[in-house]
Amino acid sequence: MTWVDALGWFGSALLVFSLLQARILRLRLLNTVACVILVVFNAVLGVWPMVAMNVVLAAVNLWFIARMLRERGDEQAFAVVPVREDDGYLLHVLGLWQADVARFFPGFVPGADPARSTWLVQHGDETAGVIVVRDVGDGTAQVELDYVTPRFRDFSPGEFVFRRSGLLHELGVRRVLTAPGMVAPYYDRLGFARDGDRYRLDVG
Repeated sequence: MTWVDALGWFGSALLVFSLLQARILRLRLLNTVACVILVVFNAVLGVWPMVAMNVVLAAVNLWFIARMLRERGDEQAFAVVPVREDDGYLLHVLGLWQADVARFFPGFVPGADPARSTWLVQHGDETAGVIVVRDVGDGTAQVELDYVTPRFRDFSPGEFVFRRSGLLHELGVRRVLTAPGMVAPYYDRLGFARDGDRYRLDVG
């Protein structure tokens, strides 16, 4: 097998692998790399229609990647919707991702609780995440659920609750704590600070 053959097989395998990704940003990035590899492969062989097709596909991917990166911190792209814990759509979302929620938050049990506040983070008509916090008194709220659906795992939808929406401040929350033992770089990016075995955010 020549290096050209190896390049073609690798590009094709990467293209297929990219389509198996649940995270849309990762899918686009891997697909772009695969298209670039296949552009080189087909150019070496002189298969110009395939070169043109992969150039166009790479350009389309780059356009979507640029748009997703712009939307990453855009308040206009994500809506924070407060819901009751017995809301039918919320229960549908939690039921749909029940096994995944249990994997990341094994102690979380849905149920009406007046001490809890719950929000859906929406991207258009898609649910990007579910945030549930509990009022534990003295202006402190503890995160009980901060779930991100697989498609949006390359984003930080919780940011729009914790840092930008002002909802916590309106509830009189001055401090947000994650559950004990939670370790996630995600919170570092949102301005949380390590506080023993948890993360803390002081709400301005």
